[in-house]
Amino acid sequence: MNWMAWTLPSALFFIAIASILLTMTVFEILKPCVERKGFLPISTTRGDRLFIGLLSSAYIHLLFLGITDLSIWIPFTLSVFWLAILLRWG
Repeated sequence: MNWMAWTLPSALFFIAIASILLTMTVFEILKPCVERKGFLPISTTRGDRLFIGLLSSAYIHLLFLGITDLSIWIPFTLSVFWLAILLRWG
C-alpha cells in the first residue's frame, strides 16, 4: 500500500464505498427491489441509483479538486448528501 499516499479523507471515502456496496448487496439479497421512477428521468432499481450516485460522487470530487484548493471534506460531505437524496428519491 506504499504506492499511494493515503490520507484520512481518501481512506474514509473508499471504506465508505466498500461498506455501502456490502450493505446494498446484503439488503438486495434479503429484500429484492422493484424498478421505480423518482426524479431521475428513467426507471431505476436500488443498484442503478447506487451506481449513478457513486459515479456522480466521483465527478463531484474531481470537479472540486480541479477548481479549488479547499479541504476534501467539502466534496465528501456533498457526496454523502447527494447519495442519500438519490437513493431515497432518485
